[in-house]
Amino acid sequence: MERRLSGLAASTGLAFGPAVMFRAVGEMRREKGPVASERQALADAISASLEAVAALAESLNGEAADIVGFQVALLDDDALTEAAYAAIEGGAAADTAWRQAMVDEIAGYEASDDPYFRARAADIADIRDRVLRQLFDLPELTSAPPGAIILAQDLPPSAFLGIDWSRGGGIVLGAGSPTSHVAMLARGRSVPMVVGIGSEWEAISGTVVVDGVAGLVLTGASHESIERARRQANDLGRLREQAEARKSQPAVTRDGTPIAVMINVADLDDVAGLPPEACDGIGLTRTEFLVEQTLRDEMAQFEAYAGLLRWAAGRPVTIRTLDAGGDKPIAGYTLDGETNPFLGLRGIRLSLRHPDIFRVQLRALARAAAIGPLKIMLPMVTTAQELEQARALLDAVLVDLAAEDMPHAVPALGIMVEVPAAAMAIASFDAAFFSIGSNDLTQYATAAARDGLAVAAYSDVLHPGVLAMISHVARHGAETGREVSLCGDAGGDPHAIEALLRAGIRVVSVSPGLLAIAKDAIRDVDLSVPDEAA
Repeated sequence: MERRLSGLAASTGLAFGPAVMFRAVGEMRREKGPVASERQALADAISASLEAVAALAESLNGEAADIVGFQVALLDDDALTEAAYAAIEGGAAADTAWRQAMVDEIAGYEASDDPYFRARAADIADIRDRVLRQLFDLPELTSAPPGAIILAQDLPPSAFLGIDWSRGGGIVLGAGSPTSHVAMLARGRSVPMVVGIGSEWEAISGTVVVDGVAGLVLTGASHESIERARRQANDLGRLREQAEARKSQPAVTRDGTPIAVMINVADLDDVAGLPPEACDGIGLTRTEFLVEQTLRDEMAQFEAYAGLLRWAAGRPVTIRTLDAGGDKPIAGYTLDGETNPFLGLRGIRLSLRHPDIFRVQLRALARAAAIGPLKIMLPMVTTAQELEQARALLDAVLVDLAAEDMPHAVPALGIMVEVPAAAMAIASFDAAFFSIGSNDLTQYATAAARDGLAVAAYSDVLHPGVLAMISHVARHGAETGREVSLCGDAGGDPHAIEALLRAGIRVVSVSPGLLAIAKDAIRDVDLSVPDEAA
């Protein structure tokens, strides 16, 4: 019998295919053997898991590589396995010992005051289950048939990344969130995804239709429904192909308004295979992954920035200074023990707290600016004083470089607008440009965490209050002749693009994987038509 299940749309698109369950190992138990055998069984399972995750990490880049790299580091750390081996020596079976060790490890992460470590508890659970699946010789999702619809309560990032999505398919989750790591990965790879359908996922079987536009799941689909889904999927596929074919063409609305479409990157790997003429430059470079291990290494930072500028071939490259804190801690740099790190020392607040490290980054940026049009963007700015303090440090760095006869140039200095107070007081900031970080601006303005399923409906960039702030900033930019861009997820969301353009945004920066879709959505907008009639 055909049934429709409602959830939350997490990644647009439409897919249909055979249901494939991804279940946690649950309460499965193995028969206990001699201590030496149990110890060897666990060692083999950990080794096989480490080999699989390390191979996966090598095939990835950017943020995806960082997610899996964390798991590689954990599996390679003897401290993670000590308790499990001790339990085996005490008479426990390998699976029981591993489970208990991971229960304690996960509890430690979940009890942390730092949301970054609380979020990493999911990675520990992923590692736990991956090793258990090896112990019980259970198949991984890499063996799922082409076009399969993956059904699960939640899906670990490493499981998602291990699937060849080029063959089609979709995802349906009982839990999950539209702003989770897996959802962001799905959007970047155009994998239709619906989350939050509850326990209903466990009863789904047969051929499943996933509507990532409407947030609907069709189970027990009739022949007519499957054929209709096939036609719709083919239509969407053709539209995507057409969008890809036009990717290098300018984005211009129907009424002739040109819109600059730039890309968000974490490092040079993110632009592998992408011709620079496909975009209008780099609108956001996240330096957390670039400089985490090179905080005091000016040359290493310079080379990283220079590589991006050379790739851009004369197009502007905006580089965000270190945005540590919140969910991005850096040992020895961020503050431990904050009760709410998202409202604590992060972004520019931390940079100004560590001027010696900030100067290293500013020197590398000013030197790289001699290669091409580099723009410096300060994150989490709240007061005009923070901008002026950063400007004073940059001015001092420029004086030093000139005295050293070091090639450099004066980069434009702008700010991210992601704090509601800054958005409302935008006229007080003497910045060369403004870039709206819609993710955090929406989170702070709606008092709704980005990764919380229970409050996902509140965290909406199309909330009239959020749009009013965006419009206020865009209007100030237009009146003063200063560029205003938007570099959050909303810039690549076809459902949000028209509202953003009507709010005055004329520059967006998106994930490279969403570049073609964003440009096509822009071409469908007619700003000459009144909003009510659009």
